[in-house]
Amino acid sequence: MSTHPSAEAAPKLRPIPLLIFSSRWLQMPLYVGLIIAQLVYVALFLKELTHLVLHSWTYTEQQIMLVVLGLIDVVMISNLLVMVIVGGYETFVSRLGLKGHPDQPEWLSHVNAGVLKVKLAMAIIGISSIHLLRSFIEAGMIGQPGARITEQAVLWQTVIHMAFILSAIGIAWVDRMTQAKH
Repeated sequence: MSTHPSAEAAPKLRPIPLLIFSSRWLQMPLYVGLIIAQLVYVALFLKELTHLVLHSWTYTEQQIMLVVLGLIDVVMISNLLVMVIVGGYETFVSRLGLKGHPDQPEWLSHVNAGVLKVKLAMAIIGISSIHLLRSFIEAGMIGQPGARITEQAVLWQTVIHMAFILSAIGIAWVDRMTQAKH
């Protein structure tokens, strides 16, 4: 019994087109791997949160801020993983069949490869922003013993962050141009 109403009306494919079309399922292990990676990030988040709680009385405000920024970073990377897993699967492998489900993400109803690229670029900028903010906070230690960051590292992180921003603007502009023509 088919779960999709139009599946019964689908034309029968010849062997080569069927092989090519079915090859999209080779991505399934990749998405399962990303789900496993997300589990690792959940474990990392819990480890860092436990560490923060256990040391909250001995940490300085700056140390607490850096740990919290690390937690935010883990959450943003996890959000990025969800976008790639759900959006990529829906776009490139098969429909999830979530129409009308109360937990369906709002963005999923209008996801396509272009929208997914823009959302991923914005998530990467957010993650890069957190890393850059952490570097700026640690910049006060530059030149002191035990400093974890150098002046040159901050400069390069800023340049790379700006490259991410310009790339996202370019991706969004190209996506908008292609949408306007259709």
